[in-house]
This record gives sequence, C-alpha cells and structure tokens, in this order.
Amino acid sequence: MKKNLLALAILCATTTGAAYAQQDGQWLVRARAVHIDSDNGGAAGAAGVSINDKWIPEVDVSYFFTPNFAAELILTYPQKHDVRLGGTKIGSVKHLPPTLLAQYHFTGLGAFKPYVGAGINYTRFSGVDIAGGALTVKKNSWGPALQLGFDYALDKHWSLNLDVKKVYIDTTVSGGVGRFKVDPVLVGLGVGYRF
Repeated sequence: MKKNLLALAILCATTTGAAYAQQDGQWLVRARAVHIDSDNGGAAGAAGVSINDKWIPEVDVSYFFTPNFAAELILTYPQKHDVRLGGTKIGSVKHLPPTLLAQYHFTGLGAFKPYVGAGINYTRFSGVDIAGGALTVKKNSWGPALQLGFDYALDKHWSLNLDVKKVYIDTTVSGGVGRFKVDPVLVGLGVGYRF
C-alpha cells in the first residue's frame, strides 16, 4: 500500500511538472533597454566626482523552478562612462555588472504577471583612465540587488516587460579621493519570450 501511494505521489509530481513546463515553459529570455541613473554618492561623490547616466542594452535569462519561483541572470557587455569632477570630464571607466536574482512571481492575475526579486551583483571595473592615470579605482565590487517588475503576456510565448532594479556598486578612488558609491537605479523596458 505504501509503495503504491509513493508511486502515485511520484507520478503526480512528475505529471504536474511536465504539465507546467508544457503550458508555461520553464525558460524566459528578455531583451531590455535600460536607463542607468547613478547615485554618485560616498566621499568621492561629495567631492564632486560623478559618472554620466546612460541607456544600455541588457539581456536576461530566467529559469522557473515552479510557477512562482525563478532565478534570473542579467547580462550586458562592459559599459563605458565618462568620469567628471564638478561637471568637467576628467576621464572614463568601464564596468561589467552581471547580477543574479532569486524571484517570486505572483500568479492568478491573467496577463499581468508581477514579480519581486533580490540577489547579488558583481561588478568588474576596467578601462580606467582618470586624470591621465593619476587616479585609479578598486577593480571589484560585490553588493546586493533588489528588483520589482512585471510582464504583460501578449500570447503564450511573448510578453512586454517593465523592470526596476536598485543595484549597490561601490569602489575606492585612489589619491585620497575616497569611496565612490555608484548605487544606480536601473529602469528597463523590453520584450520577453518564454519557452
């Protein structure tokens, strides 16, 4: 009897997972246009150091473990920013900020599919050219990331997406300038394909 119940439970779990995968798809790929709005804080920010805000392309890949829980990896290519001091350009820097998030997706709302997420960001700074090489920055940054957004389903596969993230990124500028907190808010608009 116990063996029969165990076999039935395994069959139900397998069938439910297969039905879910067939109905909604476990993978979701999005392409977004994202606006980076940097905080420009910390001691360096207070001293007048800033980087420019800009639009960038972004691709993310999500895997749904259940209809509600997913993991999302956010990718782009190294982004170049102008570095300014008191509004005057003093150089440039590139950063590459892959981010991994755990998400909770709310269900039962029809085509409207909101979600929240939290995770970790790693940023690698490169291509540093500030004040002719007189100043350098710490190359690596780890920090938390928070997310709020929604997909609006157009059909079984395609959706529109609005996404807002707060990512905590900081580095230290040499020469006694101090800590620079980039800490951008990222607002993204895009499309998604689920399969």
